[in-house]
Amino acid sequence: MTNFVLVPGAWLGGWAWDEVAVVLRAEGHEVYPVTLSGLAERQGVDAGQQEHVDDIVAVIEDNDLRDVVLAGHSYSGIPTGQAAGRIGDRLRRVVYVDSNIPHDGKSFIDGWSEEGRAWVEGQMAESGGYWPPLTAEDYVGQDLSDETIAVIVSRSTPHPGRAISEPAATAHPITELPTTYIKCLMDGATPSSDVAEHLKSPSWELVELPTGHWPMFSQPAALAKILGNAG
Repeated sequence: MTNFVLVPGAWLGGWAWDEVAVVLRAEGHEVYPVTLSGLAERQGVDAGQQEHVDDIVAVIEDNDLRDVVLAGHSYSGIPTGQAAGRIGDRLRRVVYVDSNIPHDGKSFIDGWSEEGRAWVEGQMAESGGYWPPLTAEDYVGQDLSDETIAVIVSRSTPHPGRAISEPAATAHPITELPTTYIKCLMDGATPSSDVAEHLKSPSWELVELPTGHWPMFSQPAALAKILGNAG
């Protein structure tokens, strides 16, 4: 039995993992979906990135979890990777689900182009410091049904801007942690250059999934199988 701690990406709450959790629990595992501060049922909090790291660590420590497979999707790879370095021998494996990875001293938007960063910062300035959710059109071509897209859009909440603009602070070199990186092929055929560099570590492995950027919605059973193998 493995303890799975599942962290959703930007705009989403722990609810995003519902279908994956059903599969893992049916196999006898314990599953702890995380809703980060400022999102979903916890919206209204102006959370920074370190608060998100603390949220993840608190779920693990407060429940005294061991043999933890800690998975982070998209944006949440950044706080997830930092949390993994803080939980010591409680960690079994980190899983990055088509996600960003933390770089000490750099924020989520530091990895964007100058134009992309200006666009995000402009959105946050117009939205009181929050990053507005995507629209339905942004999910087209990602292996999602119209019904699923409608659910995602209706349940998404603005993402705290400080969480994507504050720098990461890694407590442990992430290349040394046992790690699986899941690349969703419909969102790009190869990992980003920084991920590719980390995949040279003997502690890291690459798994490809032929779906879009939100596999917890598009291919929950396949994603659960990969997570189960990581455990």
